[in-house]
Amino acid sequence: MLVIKNARIFTAADTELDKGDIAIENGKIAEVGEHIGVRPGDETIDAAGLFAMPGIVDAHSHIGGFAGDEQDLNEMTANATPSMEAYYAIDVTTKDFARVRQAGITTSVIAPGSGNVVGGMVCAVKSAGESMADVCIKNPVALKMALGGNPKGVYGARHQLPMTRMGVAQVIRDTLSKGREYMQKIEAANGDITKQPAYDAGLENVCRVLRREIPLKVHCEQFDMLTVIRIADEFNVRFTLDHAWGSSDFYDEICTAKNLTGVIFGPIGVPLLPGECGKVDIESLRVLDERGVTVAIMTDGPIMAPEMIVAQAGEAVRTGTPHDRALRMLTINPAMIAGLDGRIGSIEPGKDADIALFAGVPALDVDARCMRTIINGKTVYAR
Repeated sequence: MLVIKNARIFTAADTELDKGDIAIENGKIAEVGEHIGVRPGDETIDAAGLFAMPGIVDAHSHIGGFAGDEQDLNEMTANATPSMEAYYAIDVTTKDFARVRQAGITTSVIAPGSGNVVGGMVCAVKSAGESMADVCIKNPVALKMALGGNPKGVYGARHQLPMTRMGVAQVIRDTLSKGREYMQKIEAANGDITKQPAYDAGLENVCRVLRREIPLKVHCEQFDMLTVIRIADEFNVRFTLDHAWGSSDFYDEICTAKNLTGVIFGPIGVPLLPGECGKVDIESLRVLDERGVTVAIMTDGPIMAPEMIVAQAGEAVRTGTPHDRALRMLTINPAMIAGLDGRIGSIEPGKDADIALFAGVPALDVDARCMRTIINGKTVYAR
């Protein structure tokens, strides 16, 4: 058994301890409390003066799939590629994974890029392991879609659909409509294989969305968010708003959206370009959280350095978000959005022993830094 002793503990659950212990056994959290006994042969980490929190969950990332000019997470040969899977593009040996471990990030939700309107399937991976078979803990998490300048820029330059926001919305509707028709034909066949449509891997993935098994994960900002809300209601599918810059203009629409799974905000260190990137309003996280929206903070890695995820939480605190709520946006909230909160996101008995130990208090102390990252009960980074 491993016992972390004497830490200030933020559990992201119901308890916080000014000075407490965490017992870990067989890669799982066994006990959290004060003065946990240590048996002969147990390993201990003296965390006196350190802040223990659940390993950070990055709810929107592309690490391991973008390297230099290679775009292995962007299959930009058609505007809709729902059969693609991020799983097959991710190289866990890249320096990106070492960097996220150093930042205290223990799980990343890795999505195809936003070159296509429909990019493909999203998966969740731990930050340490020899292969995707070792690190992938959920596949799929969601189906990636993208609105706005990214797909317009790719296909508009080719004079192909979509050149406009009208075209983007139409590609989404067409994809969901084809999936609905495919699903209806399968249901009408009633098990008779001679009457079933030809197997289509992409439409099978779209059907998972239509059956509400997974949400759409949608890159969108500004009034494009309203397009997503409207189409999701039309097809009764769950969705997340990813990036979500400009949320403060649409509080009512976002907070009353019946199919919204969560808002994954960020990153805030982007150029303030005209239009969709022109209003980066991290102060909106406080209002969204107060009004009951599940909010997470992202890196969009490797677009933003992984350690900046904590700095973004600090900006949320600076603009009015209570500190404990900001830390939830790094831990249990993204785990909930990804459907992984039964396993990660908080320090509770039975969950994976994914823990980050900081010197200083993340999102409160500007010089807070990760000193040790533990995944499945094993130290994978020590400063």
